Amino acid sequence: MSVPLRAVQLNEANAFLKKHPEVLYVDLLIADMNGVVRGKRIERTSLHKVYEKGINLPASLFALDINGSTVESTGLGLDIGDADRICYPIPGTLSIEPWQKRPTAQLLMTMHEIEGEPFFADPREVLANVVRKFDELGLTICAAFELEFYLIDQDNVNGRPQSPRSPVSGKRPVSTQVYLIDDLDEYVDCLQDILEGAKEQGIPADAIVKESAPAQFEVNLHHVSDPIKACDYAVLLKRLVKNIAYDHEMDTTFMAKPYPGQAGNGLHVHISILDKEGNNIFASEDPEQNAALRHAIGGVLETLPAQMAFLCPNVNSYRRFGAQFYVPNSPSWGIDNRTVAVRVPTGSADAVRIEHRVAGADANPYLLMASVLAGIHHGLTNQIEPGAPVEGNSYEQNEQSLPNNLRDALRELDDSEVMARYIDPLYIDVFVACKESELAEFENSISDLEYNWYLHTV
Repeated sequence: MSVPLRAVQLNEANAFLKKHPEVLYVDLLIADMNGVVRGKRIERTSLHKVYEKGINLPASLFALDINGSTVESTGLGLDIGDADRICYPIPGTLSIEPWQKRPTAQLLMTMHEIEGEPFFADPREVLANVVRKFDELGLTICAAFELEFYLIDQDNVNGRPQSPRSPVSGKRPVSTQVYLIDDLDEYVDCLQDILEGAKEQGIPADAIVKESAPAQFEVNLHHVSDPIKACDYAVLLKRLVKNIAYDHEMDTTFMAKPYPGQAGNGLHVHISILDKEGNNIFASEDPEQNAALRHAIGGVLETLPAQMAFLCPNVNSYRRFGAQFYVPNSPSWGIDNRTVAVRVPTGSADAVRIEHRVAGADANPYLLMASVLAGIHHGLTNQIEPGAPVEGNSYEQNEQSLPNNLRDALRELDDSEVMARYIDPLYIDVFVACKESELAEFENSISDLEYNWYLHTV
C-alpha cells in the first residue's frame, strides 16, 4: 500500500471521526468464503493505527466452513501454523451502524500477504483478478444486485422458521401476494428503516418490493460502475437488513430455501459493460443483433454448469429450483423472459443489460460476480454464440441440465479448464475442499425424515 494512499485514507478517518465525535467503537469487517462477515471491534482511538498499519487476522479465516470451523484440508490452517496475514481498510466503506445503542462505526477490510500482495484466498481478490482482464480490454463493468430475504419470527417452531406477526395487524401472513403494497405497510417501520439505514451507510438501495411468499421481500441496489464495490454494497446490505430486523424484534433469513412449497431467496445480478468512451457495448434497439451482447451471453451459458458451485454453494441451495418459482435449471436466455437463466430486460436501447437469475441469496457476492464475469469475458474474447433466445416458457422447452446438487456442481467446477483460467486453481482447491467437508458432514447426518420412514418400518 503506497504512502499517498495511506495519507488519503488517514484523511478519510480524520474527517469521519470529526463528523462523528459520538462514535465509541469501530467494527472491522471482512467477508469469508460463505459471505459471512467476521472481524474485530476496536475503540475509536485505534482507528488511525488500523489505517496506518492494518490489523492481523489468520489466513484460515478464508478456510472456514459454514459453522466457522477451519477445514484443515485447505492447507490454510495448522499446515501453515494458523499464521496471520494483514488486513487493510477499503476506502469509502467507513460508516455508522445505525442499529447500535452504543454509537459504533464499521469499516470493510481486505486481506494481504505480510509483504503487501493481496491474499489469493480473499474472495474480493478473486473477483479483482477477473476484473483486471476487463481493464486490459479498456472495458468498465456496471453492476447491481437484487437481494431477496424473508422476515421471520425470532421464535422458531421445532427449529423451523415461521413468518413474524405483523406489527400492524398482529397476524402472520400466509399467502403469496407478490408486489402487494399492503404487505409492505404491514412491516413498514422495519422496511423503511432498512432503506434509511442504507442511505446513512452510503449503500445505494433504491427500492423494496414484496416478493413471492409470505413476509418475503426484495431490496434493489442501484447500479455502480465498479463490480467490486457492488459486491461490497451487497455484503453490507445483508448485515444491515439482519440488524435492523433485530431492532424490530424480528429475524431474517437469506437461506436459499427456508420453506418447502414456497419461493426461495435469489440474488440476481444486472451487468452492463462500457467502452473507453463510456458507451454501453450492449446497447441496441434489437438485442439479438448486438454481437457483443450475444457473445457475452454465449460465454455465460457455456460456463454456467461450472459456475454453479459459486452460484449455489450449499446443500440447501439446490432445493430452490423449480419452474413454479422462476428459478432456471438449464443454460438458456431470452428477451424480457423470467423463465430463463440469462434475461435481457427490455427498455431503452442504452439500458440493455444482462440479468443473471440463477444464484441464491446464500451465495458469496464476490464469487458470484467473479464467475459470471469470467463467463462474459470468455464469451467476448472467443465470440461464442448463445443460440436462439427462448420465447415463452423455458421450462417446457428445455430439460433440466444444470447440476442439481452440490457434489455434481463441485465436480463441474473442479474439472473446468475455462474457470481455471480466470480463478486461481489454488483458490478453487480451497473452495472445493471446504464445500466437500460440509457435504461429508451433511451426508453423515441422519434426518428426522429418515427416522420417520425407517425406524419402525424396516
